[in-house]
Amino acid sequence: MKKFGLLVAGGIAAIILLSTIGPIVGLMVSLALLYFIYKQFLKTESTGWKIGLGIIGFIVIMGAIHNIPAIIGVGAAYVLYLVYKKWNRNKYKIAKEESDPFTNFEKQWNELNK
Repeated sequence: MKKFGLLVAGGIAAIILLSTIGPIVGLMVSLALLYFIYKQFLKTESTGWKIGLGIIGFIVIMGAIHNIPAIIGVGAAYVLYLVYKKWNRNKYKIAKEESDPFTNFEKQWNELNK
């Protein structure tokens, strides 16, 4: 039942992540453009160019705000990561218990003593 819950949570997170790929890419592009505009703004000494870069930066910020649903997609990616981690942890625990000869010996010894 636990695996089924993880499967459902992972499926929902994957669907949300796939549906927000566009906004995630748009937000990344907007933030990269904003970074380069900011760096150029700090380098320039011309007042007119600073005003122009400020206007361009404002337009790019509006584009970044438009892609805010990407935060939901990032959250879905994090949930998908947690599901993957939990799924593999359970598999690793079972494999570790089965392959450890000392654990198996102790279980058999306890069964013989009962």
